[in-house]
Amino acid sequence: MLVSTFKFGPSIVMVSSQNMDSTSVSLLRRLSDPTEETAWERFVELYTPMMFYWARRRGIGVADATDLVQDVLLTLIQRIRDYDPKAPGRFRGWLRTVTVNRVTDFQRRRSHQALTGADSQLRTLVDDSHDSPWQEHEYRRHLIVKALQMLQDSFEPTTWQAAYSQIIEGAQASSVAASCGISINAAYVAKSRVLDRLRSELEGLLE
Repeated sequence: MLVSTFKFGPSIVMVSSQNMDSTSVSLLRRLSDPTEETAWERFVELYTPMMFYWARRRGIGVADATDLVQDVLLTLIQRIRDYDPKAPGRFRGWLRTVTVNRVTDFQRRRSHQALTGADSQLRTLVDDSHDSPWQEHEYRRHLIVKALQMLQDSFEPTTWQAAYSQIIEGAQASSVAASCGISINAAYVAKSRVLDRLRSELEGLLE
């Protein structure tokens, strides 16, 4: 059983892959079908900030980084099927490698010459994130918050707000129940329902 711990302020949320809703298909699996426009829209919203940061970190200008991210997304449509979630490594590392490879190609085309030390630079960027804002905690928090926001329309407003307050803001069920005008049990149920959907949606992306 895969268990991931997310600490948001005073709260700790345990996200487990056990008891996942079998009727839901994860975003990662849906991406394998290029006709899944909704899945790709969600992926773009989740990962564009990270890809943009990786491009900018290599010295790409804002305008060029924007164009390059679009180029990466086109590449991903063709290569997403190559990603094996059971293989060693994490999706974040795989995506970063794809992105940085495109950055390197872009820089080579612009300079018309090979970049000195490109291999060592790529290795540092892919494997060493000690100075990156997209470290483990930030990466997971970003995905959780953005995914919850994208799933908001899938739930009744009260259900979503009760879950969001507990998951992201660390609010106690009792205070959530009072502010939302529901029972404490209903607050717990709301959190459970939304987390179940979240687990299914982000399966394979949090690793």
